[in-house]
Amino acid sequence: MNPLCGRCNQVVYPTEKVNCLDKYWHKGCFSCEVCKMTLNMKNYKGFEKRPYCNAHYPKTNFTCVADTPENLRLKQQTKMQSQVHYKEDFEKNKGKGFSVVADTPEMQRIKKTQDQISNIKYHEDFEKMKSGGDAPHQPSHPNQGSYQQPAASQNYHHYEPTPEPVRPAAAAPPPSSGKRYRAVYDYAAADDDEVSFMDGDVIVDVQQIDEGWMYGRVERTGQQGMLPANYVEAI
Repeated sequence: MNPLCGRCNQVVYPTEKVNCLDKYWHKGCFSCEVCKMTLNMKNYKGFEKRPYCNAHYPKTNFTCVADTPENLRLKQQTKMQSQVHYKEDFEKNKGKGFSVVADTPEMQRIKKTQDQISNIKYHEDFEKMKSGGDAPHQPSHPNQGSYQQPAASQNYHHYEPTPEPVRPAAAAPPPSSGKRYRAVYDYAAADDDEVSFMDGDVIVDVQQIDEGWMYGRVERTGQQGMLPANYVEAI
């Protein structure tokens, strides 16, 4: 005997059966309890044996743990153990001439970069001093009177770089056609034909597929695919 659907209480045949949350569902009946968006085995979330989408999944409230005498004792014991381990590590590293932080891979990379910068600066200063000391000396002649060489011939190491041509600004891309929507929730793609987006992203070239799904392109990433209709709103 075929079982009954967990939502419509109608007979569920094997070709359209979805077995989830200890119940049987029609594929079209396996939808969110709040927004009625059609779900699948990858994107549903169960709560009290009822399916929900990610946006409407009920939020659970955490209970506050009272500071009972037993909890206070455990807290104090954990604190004392942490202090004992800290003192043991300090005594082990004492006198070794290095700190744990200074020998991390990140600190070694920073030190290596600083050494490279120092070497480059040293070679630059050396080349400047070398070029300044090799400049030829121009002897003075008393019979030249008020004659003075042009400034360009006096400075043998002065170099005027040729300015680079200004590149024209890139033309703005043509505006996207079709309907535009804005995401109101974050969504992670569950299938290969779906697209992920973040809250506030603009979805362009949107086409309606059915009541629960659309097809469009995320303007920020350029990715195209299917997306749930209840995660976006028209602009």
